[in-house]
Amino acid sequence: MIEFDGVGHTYDTKPVVSDVDIKLDERRVAFVGANGSGKSTVARMINGLVVPTRGHVRVNGLDTASDGGKVRKHVGFVFTNPDSQIVMPTAGEDVAFSLRGSGLSKAERAARAAEVLGEYGLDPEHPAQQLSGGQKQLLALCSMLVLDPDVLVCDEPTTLLDLRNKRRFIELLGQLRQQVVLVTHDLDLLDDFDRVLVFDDGCVVADDEPTAAVRYYRQLVS
Repeated sequence: MIEFDGVGHTYDTKPVVSDVDIKLDERRVAFVGANGSGKSTVARMINGLVVPTRGHVRVNGLDTASDGGKVRKHVGFVFTNPDSQIVMPTAGEDVAFSLRGSGLSKAERAARAAEVLGEYGLDPEHPAQQLSGGQKQLLALCSMLVLDPDVLVCDEPTTLLDLRNKRRFIELLGQLRQQVVLVTHDLDLLDDFDRVLVFDDGCVVADDEPTAAVRYYRQLVS
């Protein structure tokens, strides 16, 4: 369960999120909205990348402000550009790097990384920076999944992908056991989601099943 209780956030003196009161317990939730609408800020609050200046965000009862370290054990985060998450020379080393605080030995970390990468058709020995864009995003996903979080937040992960890889990535998200919160501009990928929230000017202005929510958003920006 992800809970936002009277949440607001201000950058300097500018309010960017206001009065967000939501509970998210569906398996597939999407946030949509124009650039600057507050959707990514709200998403980043789920794992404590952004801490609210008003109200509280809780994940499984843990407050992201006071229990940030514990929250991040439950929540994985995938960014728009996978290059911002890739830090090691090979795919296997990069995924194993995520396990550095797990208590596993180096050999155990390497084996676990190879297992996860194998599930998604990636070679642990492949140079990470020589992967295609779609493969890099899969690598970023694997680096989070190897930690087995309860929640996976994906902030516009399909922006840099072609249509085929966009659809493949969304299909993979649909197969995960994790609760997924997706921030996206790709409205045609949301048909199988359980719930879509529309953000505008820092507020949730619509909260519905995909067809109705997307229709509202299209009218909002038309």
